[in-house]
Amino acid sequence: MASSPLYLLFLLLLYSLLPFSNSHPHRFKFTTSDLLASKPNNSFSPTTFFEVTRPISLPKTQSCSQLLLQHDFGLTYQKPPVTTYYTPPSCLTQTPSRIVLEWHATCQGRQFDRIFGVWLGGVELLRSCTAEPRPNGIVWTVRKDVTKYTSLFYEDSTFAVYLGNLVDSTYTGVYHVNVSVHFYFDQRNQYRKNRQHQIPAFSSPADLVLPISRSLPLNDGLWFLIKSSTDVLSKEISIPPNTYRAVVEVYVSFHSNDEFWYTNPPNDYISKNNITGLPGNGAFREVTVRLDGHVVGAVWPFTVIYTGGVNPLLWRPITGIGSFNLPTYDIEITPFLGMLLDGKSHKFGFGVTDALDVWYVDANLHLWLDQKSSMTKGTLIKYEAPEYAPSLVSKFRGLDGKFKIEADRIISSAGWVESSYGKITSYFSQELQFKNLMRFRDNGNAQWVNQTIQSTSNTYAKDSYTVIYTEELQQYFPLYLYTGTTDKIGDTYSLVSELSLGFDRKQVIGEKGGLGFRFGSLTNLQTAQGNMKVKGNLVTSGVGSTQQVYKYEGTDGCYFRNVSSRNYTILYDKSEDSCTKMGRWGVDSRSSYDKGD
Repeated sequence: MASSPLYLLFLLLLYSLLPFSNSHPHRFKFTTSDLLASKPNNSFSPTTFFEVTRPISLPKTQSCSQLLLQHDFGLTYQKPPVTTYYTPPSCLTQTPSRIVLEWHATCQGRQFDRIFGVWLGGVELLRSCTAEPRPNGIVWTVRKDVTKYTSLFYEDSTFAVYLGNLVDSTYTGVYHVNVSVHFYFDQRNQYRKNRQHQIPAFSSPADLVLPISRSLPLNDGLWFLIKSSTDVLSKEISIPPNTYRAVVEVYVSFHSNDEFWYTNPPNDYISKNNITGLPGNGAFREVTVRLDGHVVGAVWPFTVIYTGGVNPLLWRPITGIGSFNLPTYDIEITPFLGMLLDGKSHKFGFGVTDALDVWYVDANLHLWLDQKSSMTKGTLIKYEAPEYAPSLVSKFRGLDGKFKIEADRIISSAGWVESSYGKITSYFSQELQFKNLMRFRDNGNAQWVNQTIQSTSNTYAKDSYTVIYTEELQQYFPLYLYTGTTDKIGDTYSLVSELSLGFDRKQVIGEKGGLGFRFGSLTNLQTAQGNMKVKGNLVTSGVGSTQQVYKYEGTDGCYFRNVSSRNYTILYDKSEDSCTKMGRWGVDSRSSYDKGD
């Protein structure tokens, strides 16, 4: 039977491929000769894990806080989400300027990384991955700005968390979790200022947020489970008749056979080499957002690497970009309101091109309502969504060879909505480009992946006289990954990995009568190297190191951080939040990925 780096991993770790694991199947069980002690030593304090991100800007006022949930997640796989009843706190007599959701957790022992979701009234607030514990214990905190969900916090509803976990004699880690929400108030709150003008609000939180997710009760998360390219899962929703703007916010995560979809070779390579157990379907994936069966937008997702991915030692204590707060993706569907404002329910659905088991996808529908009118009306005047244009160049002999996959897509729509603000015409477009260069050498024992995803989306709205809102978002997701096996003698060998991962984002917004002109530019670059010595089914030793440079500049402030770690130890950590000093921290992430093909 043929072999490849990921296939060897599959065989190596098959013993720990649990049928209930909802993260990736390639798991490691550490021996007592590894970096970790076999028993807890309470003389040491827990290790703090963290994702490098910009701190949330908060008003200099006292917060009003509420504990939403306190729970120990032990044997919770394929059991109902943990729920509690949410009641708005008494402090919500005024509109908060900032709302922050806080997840705080500790764990001790041995455990896999576990995906989890947090929902309020069926609306997902956070998609995240747990940190992998150590015998002496770990602790981590995730803080997320959830101000855009403001309307949810004024209503009684069900708060739910699903974290599928296992506890037995081998996997001993129990996740002890507190989830809280903090409300901040500022008299200078600008979110509702547009209400004072005869101009519709675009930047303020939506008046209503509806879930596009599965409903309780169930024995899993509220996300849809997409297991193949033929799955299109949907929910029927009827929107209020006075809606004048609509945006679909999509949550996406990928697991099991598709956790490393960007490393999957074409099926032809697998079949001709008689490989079993290695996922295929090539290295391109697209999440489609559908309205009554029509593709109205697409998500080409960022390659989040969870805390057990590639080499678990890389992510201790610095975690992968987006692993603690997975990114979401907005699709403007305002041009389609003419179809939706008929008083009937409509299907909002999702599919994943070439998907393997399993993708978790759900979404939130953000709606802005005309407070001065009981009914709006609209018409779709333009819609173009041709199929994506893929190409595959494949050249291999046996287990060695090259594959080049490219794809691009353009989606655009336009429509008008008439409300008390007048007749507003909205436009939305997406341009997406994908390239994946994959190479196998050394009889399939070494694999290189060099991938880039680029996307640009444009939204603008105009009345009869002028443009009242415009937004351009550019995103660039570069990835370089090398994995290889060396020093193979019997059942002992070394697994080497090298990684570069980037998340670059530029956004420019202009709004008439609202918050005015704003821009933000983020360059986030992570590089990592690691190796593990493997004997039989056990990792006997290893090392992992990670470096990260995070740079943000915008009209709302600046932030820079340069940090590095090696096997739980922080080697250096420099940060700066002064815009006047940002120039000396210049970083160009694109040059860091030029590894060739």
